[in-house]
Amino acid sequence: MSTRAQFTSKLGFILSSAGAAVGLGAIWKFPYMAGTNGGSTFIIPYILFCFTIGMFLLLAELVVGRAGRAASINSMIRVGRSRFWGLFGFIGTLTGFLILTFYSTVGGWCVAYAVDAALGNGIITDVKQLGSYFGKFVSDPVSCIGYQLIFMLMTAGVVIFGVQKGIERLSKYLMPTLFILMLVLIVRGLTLPGAWAGVEFMFSLDWEHFNADSVFNAMGFCFFSLSVGAGTLIVYASYLSEADNLPQSTAWVAFLGILAALLGGLMVMPPVFAFGLEPTAGPGLTFVTMPAVFAHMPFGQFFAVLFYICLIVAAITSSVSILEAVTAALGDLKIPRRTAVPIAFTAIMAIGVFCSLSFGPLADVKFFGKTIFDLLDYLTSNVGMPFAALGLAIVAAWVNWPTTRHQLTTAKVLSPMMLTCIRVGIGVVSPAVIIIVVMRSL
Repeated sequence: MSTRAQFTSKLGFILSSAGAAVGLGAIWKFPYMAGTNGGSTFIIPYILFCFTIGMFLLLAELVVGRAGRAASINSMIRVGRSRFWGLFGFIGTLTGFLILTFYSTVGGWCVAYAVDAALGNGIITDVKQLGSYFGKFVSDPVSCIGYQLIFMLMTAGVVIFGVQKGIERLSKYLMPTLFILMLVLIVRGLTLPGAWAGVEFMFSLDWEHFNADSVFNAMGFCFFSLSVGAGTLIVYASYLSEADNLPQSTAWVAFLGILAALLGGLMVMPPVFAFGLEPTAGPGLTFVTMPAVFAHMPFGQFFAVLFYICLIVAAITSSVSILEAVTAALGDLKIPRRTAVPIAFTAIMAIGVFCSLSFGPLADVKFFGKTIFDLLDYLTSNVGMPFAALGLAIVAAWVNWPTTRHQLTTAKVLSPMMLTCIRVGIGVVSPAVIIIVVMRSL
């Protein structure tokens, strides 16, 4: 087997993996999900799922990746000892590829709004006017595709430098920067009069909202927030030293993912409530409500720039991990990195432009009642990621448990009971939960 690049440190791997998991959802989706699902009655199950099911599946990805020493497809074939299991690796790689086609659209919006904030544009108090501003922007194909291209060039610029000089170096600087910027914005937001209502909106323990829906939503967001099933952590783990403790690294990745989501909520909700604005979900919260917040706030332009830099950092650490997964898959076909990155970049942009056009000229083009953007979002979240994770769990727990056991104990001996618990968690509990989530979502 040829010499494979490796992370130079455990910290580099953990920050890179956390960057893969921490994306835009931590900032715009988690606050709304928590607030509309009963606050702590959503947050507590979400944390429990992350530290159980989420960790089991993350652990399976790390085991398969480090044992396989290849991208998702070849790692699944090597560990599963059959080309059949490579199908699940292919599903994971394809899922990541398709995610980046529409994720890059939103990444482009973040770049556009950061530029606007730096120029002092778009800082308007009227939410309706901001809504029209956002609608006009996303329906303009030239602007949207242009900024999407810039975002993808930034992503490709990191990946082309490889593991140590590109991905690891970026993560070591950007992940601490992200958390520092979030803390600055949280402190500023909490000092605003009326901001505490936003904290109560997120963290109040409302047992009336504790039902099957809130639990399923917490479970679904756990998968979403940890990016399980997109093949990214399999690739990152393939660059990991045998001396690293996989259970410990997994716990750190899950912890940082949860921390980013909680900080994202504290960054967004207090200022939204302080100015009596509506905490709507998705793009509306990020690109309509938040500019109005900054327009009300002293030194609003400065904090707007910080906010959109946070979004870009969160977006690019995730997009880098996905592009690396696709690039690594091409690398397994003996395609050099400097050729593989442009190939992956071109293919992603070729489909990505249709995602950008879904809000403009192609807004009326729908399949099964969904725009191209929404259809790819639905298929990757509800079909691709769960099926890839299901195959991963079966391979790690049942098809080749001896390899999994060896990978779990290379750095530290685990008791037979602990190993049994991990095996049941990966091979029984996780598949059952995945099937339930898929059946419910479909």
